[in-house]
Amino acid sequence: MQRINISSGTPWESIAGYSRAVRIGNIVQVSGTTASDESGNVVGVGDPHAQTIYILEKIERALNEAGATMKDVIRTRIYVTDISQWEQVARAHAQFFSEIRPANTLIEVSSLVSKAHLVEIEAEAIITEQA
Repeated sequence: MQRINISSGTPWESIAGYSRAVRIGNIVQVSGTTASDESGNVVGVGDPHAQTIYILEKIERALNEAGATMKDVIRTRIYVTDISQWEQVARAHAQFFSEIRPANTLIEVSSLVSKAHLVEIEAEAIITEQA
């Protein structure tokens, strides 16, 4: 099977040696994604809802580049630095997944790659229909 590596262009990908997403066959794995733009600047500083929206849009672009859609997502994992903000993050997640309803985990961690990052999300997708 062919391996397809997807990059979003952030500096962290080359520094740490990873891809935003990897597709092998009909499976797409999306790496932990933060609200960093292509220059490494944090988007939505201090706003977990805005960061979650930005992250899910970034994940959606990676999935699309891999030939998948959000409808193909079967699992998400959400890491937050402050569990008391879970509802803001969950509402943003629901904006994308309320009808798709993938399996999900939301967990508090002590910190992410920078203090300005409040949320990190991973996604797994299985492409079931050809475009």
